[in-house]
Amino acid sequence: MNGSVSSTRVIAITYRVLIRQLVSRGRLVALSLIGGVVALVGWAVGRAAHNEPWLTPEDVEQIRLNDAVTAVTNLGFTILVPIVALVFAAASLGDTREDGTLVYLWLRPMRRWAIVVGAWLAAITVSLPLTVIPMVASAYLLDAGTDLIIGTAIASVVGVIAYSALFVLLGLLVKNSIVWGLGYIVIWEGVVAAFGSAAAKVAMRGYTSSIVSERTGVEIDIGTLAQTTAIMVPIIVAGFALWLAAARLNNLEVA
Repeated sequence: MNGSVSSTRVIAITYRVLIRQLVSRGRLVALSLIGGVVALVGWAVGRAAHNEPWLTPEDVEQIRLNDAVTAVTNLGFTILVPIVALVFAAASLGDTREDGTLVYLWLRPMRRWAIVVGAWLAAITVSLPLTVIPMVASAYLLDAGTDLIIGTAIASVVGVIAYSALFVLLGLLVKNSIVWGLGYIVIWEGVVAAFGSAAAKVAMRGYTSSIVSERTGVEIDIGTLAQTTAIMVPIIVAGFALWLAAARLNNLEVA
């Protein structure tokens, strides 16, 4: 649809409208608590002692790093990052579709892709601090080096970008998108990706975890992808998901 409103203005309007709807005290408190748990786990793992007499200082340092990478990838990139992105991205257009308010955006002469991008940016804006801050805090408290902190920060941002696009699309495809999204996170990201490197290539967790693995040099159970691949593939997936979301919105019956 060729709208009379400029694409930049459409993005800005959608962003302002949706970010006010997305930010609620209940969501912020609940998701901040999850982030707090992740940081607390980082503190606990970082303080764990390895006092076996046969271990050299180098062995202790390597064990600490291995434990840290495992904690970050299994807890942060399997639970925190995808769930936070799901809550906000699926709600961005999904909630407005279900409560009927999407019609006020849909009926205006606006380009559909710009509406989708505005919703995606709103979801990212709220999700980033709720994921990156506790993830970086956890990496710092794990006390396993700067590479872990940097890798965790980069992977968290990449994860939010990709998951937010996927879940914006999901919110337009199905009702009760939170339930469907949780099923995807638990089954696909949690179970399927655990079967090894081949399965991990079709799950975002495999890419975010690979960024940390490449930065730290610690191999992960699901296999490690090259850092460039681990960053570029989620971004490409995000772009494709947004394109599909725009096409879905253009053909959506909104009442």
